[in-house]
Amino acid sequence: MKWLLAASSVFVCLAGLRADQGAEMANVNLPAQKIGADDLIAVAVYDSPELTRTVRVSQEGQIRLPMLKRAIPAAGLMPRELEGAIADALSAEQILVDPVVTVTVVEYRSRPVSVAGAVKHPVTFQATGNIHLLDALTRADGLAPEAGSEILLTRAAADGKTVTEHIAVRALLEGDHPELNRRLVGGEEIRVPEAARLYALGNLKNPGAFTLKDGKETSVLKLLALAGGLAPFSSKQAYIYRLKPGAQEKEEIPVPLNQIIGRKSPDVALMADDIFYVPDDKGRRLSASALEKIVGFGAATTSGLLIWR
Repeated sequence: MKWLLAASSVFVCLAGLRADQGAEMANVNLPAQKIGADDLIAVAVYDSPELTRTVRVSQEGQIRLPMLKRAIPAAGLMPRELEGAIADALSAEQILVDPVVTVTVVEYRSRPVSVAGAVKHPVTFQATGNIHLLDALTRADGLAPEAGSEILLTRAAADGKTVTEHIAVRALLEGDHPELNRRLVGGEEIRVPEAARLYALGNLKNPGAFTLKDGKETSVLKLLALAGGLAPFSSKQAYIYRLKPGAQEKEEIPVPLNQIIGRKSPDVALMADDIFYVPDDKGRRLSASALEKIVGFGAATTSGLLIWR
């Protein structure tokens, strides 16, 4: 008979809800998790429609019910634990004798997870149920093309301090290390930095900005290949412009380009945000221009097309 009484009590208390509260409770089958500040909960008290209602947890982590003089702490409790706390409060203040209370979470707002950075659609959602890092990236529609080689996961540690974990994108996506697919409980910030870039300027066939995928190192010869090689009349001397550590100005680093191409000097490593510049050899260009004029003049006189003015 006890289970029949409990089942009928839930039915009666739910039937006693106002129409607008009933609409709010349409999605009450959320997974049971600890209640937090700003969560919306539904409280149903058997045979007491005046106490049956939806209530939002305050920023202090408490809820208030009619006729109760004191607020009831709710944050950190499971729904079943809060049921007991409400029943004890109703009994202690002699409002009801042996009350039957049911608590259901209608909406979580205390478990936000934010995904930002180089993702297709940055998003913030509530971590309800069994949510992992890959689930969060899926909700953001995946990584953007400019995404870098790592993901920064910031969360609160057991001692209350905030820690940031660096997770390799390739290792996470390949699935060889399932422990990298961290479980999310709410309060996490996921940021995907953009990949590092290099800038190639000057006398190159295809100058521009180039992305360093997977955090791989690159060099002058590799960057020349990405830029399509040298354009005609390039200088034998190139330069790297690199920001000095702890300074605002860039330093100029000479690069013996002709010797590197001729394998007489080792290749030079490049760092993220380096600017690689290949000047134009104006002397060679002027000499070539003069030579073209001489060749053109000779061809014209040979064909008899030279006209004196």
